[in-house]
Amino acid sequence: MVHESNERDRIVIQGPVGSPSFRPERRRGSTVRWVAVAVAPLLLALAMLSLVAGVGGGLLRVGVALPGAIDPAWVGRVALSHAALMIGGFLGTVIGIERAVAIKLPAAFLAPLASGLAGVCLLLGRPLSGAWLTVVAAAALTAVNTVAVRRQRSAHTSLLLFGALAWLIGNLMFATGYGSVATLPWWFAFLVTTIAAERIEVAPLKRRHMVARLSLYAVLTAMLAGAAWSAVSPVSGGLLYGAALALLASWLGMYDVARRRLFFPGLSGYTATCVFGGYGWLAIAGVAWAATALDLPTRDVALHALGLGFVVSILMGHAPMILPRTARIKLQFGGFFYVPLAALYLSLFMRLGLGLAAPSLRAIGAVFNAAAIALFVATIVGSAVVWRVKNGRPGGKETK
Repeated sequence: MVHESNERDRIVIQGPVGSPSFRPERRRGSTVRWVAVAVAPLLLALAMLSLVAGVGGGLLRVGVALPGAIDPAWVGRVALSHAALMIGGFLGTVIGIERAVAIKLPAAFLAPLASGLAGVCLLLGRPLSGAWLTVVAAAALTAVNTVAVRRQRSAHTSLLLFGALAWLIGNLMFATGYGSVATLPWWFAFLVTTIAAERIEVAPLKRRHMVARLSLYAVLTAMLAGAAWSAVSPVSGGLLYGAALALLASWLGMYDVARRRLFFPGLSGYTATCVFGGYGWLAIAGVAWAATALDLPTRDVALHALGLGFVVSILMGHAPMILPRTARIKLQFGGFFYVPLAALYLSLFMRLGLGLAAPSLRAIGAVFNAAAIALFVATIVGSAVVWRVKNGRPGGKETK
């Protein structure tokens, strides 16, 4: 399992990934490590390509002109494919890599490979091929999570499976054009359910918390019902979906163990800050989603409080723990990790708060959203370099 260590503020990986029921034969584990080393750089490169293009498309959608002489056809493609690039090409690939490493099956890397190539197809002007590749990716991820459920029947593996199914439904709508209004709700349901599953894995619900378990299932069922109903009735479906998001934020804030670590030093406190900040944005997104269903001008708030405030905030908190076990990148943790997180929150306040009154601030806030993400990537790279300088000197002994 991945543990958060406060000693020397560095990332420590202790023991194998997953519970004892996830320990495969040593030979299979060696094969997976070989495959991961071989394909991880390619998959991460594909994910970063979709991230850069998706961020650029997001800036174009709020009226920010990109610098330099760029092919107008490419500009149109990235603007049109902004959500697909961010959710499928980037986040879908990152989640697929994490699940492939956790499940320890070489074939599991098909999911992130397909989603990464889908982003390339979208950028090359082949949207239909890209859309169907996302279907392949979601189907492969569903198969991976089905294996996880068979190996270990638990709340978090079941939720991971339902999240993958939500992504599959959304991608089928994306590829066929049927029920396109509900595509985004299904895509976000994939991300939200996956994050909820990861948080439950960190702190499993005890048997005595039966009411908590049932209430969580009820809220997530309402969210999936809202996504499904949005294809038939956007108003009632959107109201149900938004209410479920707000209730889920309340549930996670109440039961997540991170609430007891908010003021811890080191990585534990940082992760808790990212997690609880994300829950605040999730609550805002739920209210804004319901307001958007009532035809109020809060669509940008709903989408980006959810996509950036919630999802990216959680990603920032989990990345220092996930990268060492998936990409074998060791990081030197420090207080500088809080800088991109603060930049993200301030940029969201400018875009989604002040931007409601002054549209020009909305575009400026979007630029700072992009800068915050770039700053976080630079922080990850810098912390990896610092760790290598401190612990990986030629001829020296690396700190375990």
